[in-house]
Amino acid sequence: MDIKINRVNSANATISATIPNDIVQSHLDKIAKELSKTANIAGFRKGKVPVAAVKKQYGDKLIQDAESQALQDVLNSGLEKLEIDKNNLIGEPQITKLDKQDSGIEVAVSVAIRPKIDLGDYASIVPAVTKPSVNDDTVTKRIEELAEAQTPYIKIEKERALANGDMALIDFVGTVDGEEFKGGSAENFSLKIGSSQFIPGFEEQMIGMNSGDKKDIKVTFPKEYQAKDLADKEANFAVTLNEIQEKGSLSIDDELAKKLLPNEENATLETLKEKTKEQIEAEEISKLYNEDLKPNLMKTFVKNFDFDLPDFVVDQEVDIAVNKEAGTMSEDEINEIKENADKLSELRESKRAEAIESVKATFIVDALAKAEEITVNEEEVMRTIYYEAYQMGQDPKAMYDQYHKAGYLPAIQMSMVEDKVLSKLLDAKMEGK
Repeated sequence: MDIKINRVNSANATISATIPNDIVQSHLDKIAKELSKTANIAGFRKGKVPVAAVKKQYGDKLIQDAESQALQDVLNSGLEKLEIDKNNLIGEPQITKLDKQDSGIEVAVSVAIRPKIDLGDYASIVPAVTKPSVNDDTVTKRIEELAEAQTPYIKIEKERALANGDMALIDFVGTVDGEEFKGGSAENFSLKIGSSQFIPGFEEQMIGMNSGDKKDIKVTFPKEYQAKDLADKEANFAVTLNEIQEKGSLSIDDELAKKLLPNEENATLETLKEKTKEQIEAEEISKLYNEDLKPNLMKTFVKNFDFDLPDFVVDQEVDIAVNKEAGTMSEDEINEIKENADKLSELRESKRAEAIESVKATFIVDALAKAEEITVNEEEVMRTIYYEAYQMGQDPKAMYDQYHKAGYLPAIQMSMVEDKVLSKLLDAKMEGK
């Protein structure tokens, strides 16, 4: 069997051949003989089934298996000629031609090869980073905010009217067209005035009430209100103000430090200041990295490293971009593209440059991660998704299963690897750290 190879470039190659019928027949005979040892065919004892009976029973399936095995032989021989290890292939080989002729089967296969990237002295590309400075006033302000958040509301000692910022303990009954509605009533409900927790206009109308006062408050539900049966409708709330509470006071001292740092042994105010400064610095560094340095560093890497890319990987990225664009189109626009091959081609080409940059970035991150010995395992991915779910008030396992089913986990893992790699490179260049 004459196998021809063509190394298009360092990331793409093609293998072609004409598979003679006798090779397919040889594979078919071998497969049928092996199957005869285990096949269950009526009229024959197991292990004593004639090969001819197996061929008759499983004819089409045997031909498919034989052709598949012959095609695998072509691929293996082609890779050997190309001197490519299977571990260096990306994705499955793509069959670009499968033409059955009287003389045999003409086949052509495209293979994608993991690019070889010469990183050189990549660390020299990373810019120097100036560590963000945090002054004492910023630390003091943050601690005051923390103290404010910890300070409980207490009942006012001297009677006065309800004001913005107070906590109101109220009973209320809501009606629409004279009828109470679900979720429209409560007793001793705590409502912070000015929090915009209730329907617009509700809290403002309560200002000036005194403890024990009753008042009818009229408001209109927003047009976009989640309960569609109440959206854009006028409502009346019969409100009773039971109690007015105001913020108490909390001293900024060692006791506050102990409260805010429960796991810190012998915590003092100075300890709290140090920890708070570290936290603010970490936030500032994260902001600097994510909004500026990381995106720009990635662009620099993409610009500086030149290497061949697997064509089908770029095409896949183009497909993703086109599908994303299609999600924003009208039905008429989508139909026009379906019916006009030139328009579809034009749309695909408009996405190609961005797709190439994205694919390059992925391979660069992979190479840098190997050089820096950085990995992200499945457990880390799971923890990240679970944390995201907790932050959003969703079921962590359900979110993880959803991402897994949608095939998002590899992308999330790669994003985490990229974040770790760039952070490590930037950390190494941070002055004063």
